[in-house]
Amino acid sequence: MDAILFLVFAAIAVICGINMVVQKHPIASALSLVGVMAALAALYLLLGGEFIAAAQLVVYSGAIMVLFVFVIMLLNAGAEKKSIIRPWGKYFGAPLLLVFFGIMSFVVQRMTPASDGVTFGGFRGAGPREIGQSLFTVYLLPFEVTSILILIAILGAIVLARKEID
Repeated sequence: MDAILFLVFAAIAVICGINMVVQKHPIASALSLVGVMAALAALYLLLGGEFIAAAQLVVYSGAIMVLFVFVIMLLNAGAEKKSIIRPWGKYFGAPLLLVFFGIMSFVVQRMTPASDGVTFGGFRGAGPREIGQSLFTVYLLPFEVTSILILIAILGAIVLARKEID
């Protein structure tokens, strides 16, 4: 049953991800991203990471997506304009993409060492104490760099919105 649920939520994540890229309007893309984040939270829950699943829902599906929607509204972004599709891109794009993914999967499979499979519900190291301790010791620099990058993105959106108003 766990494998079936895993495949269902993985399919939902992939479909929402493709929908996010294909959408013409930025708000619809942001809502598709919420679907991806919710499916990822369900996958974390299936794998036994209850705290990570809750953090995924609260932080990413909630706070970060509100920030994205706020920035989209601040920039007053409309629907994407129609672009010219080159004929060679239409006919050779998908086969070249499949070849690229095939080569990349071959390289990743050869470069990574063999490991045991994932057992559903077998992960027990995702409590708030362990995550907080590793976040503020081992991963402190990436955590702070990420927060600074988000702050820079917000400031950039405000500057772009100001130029458009003036």
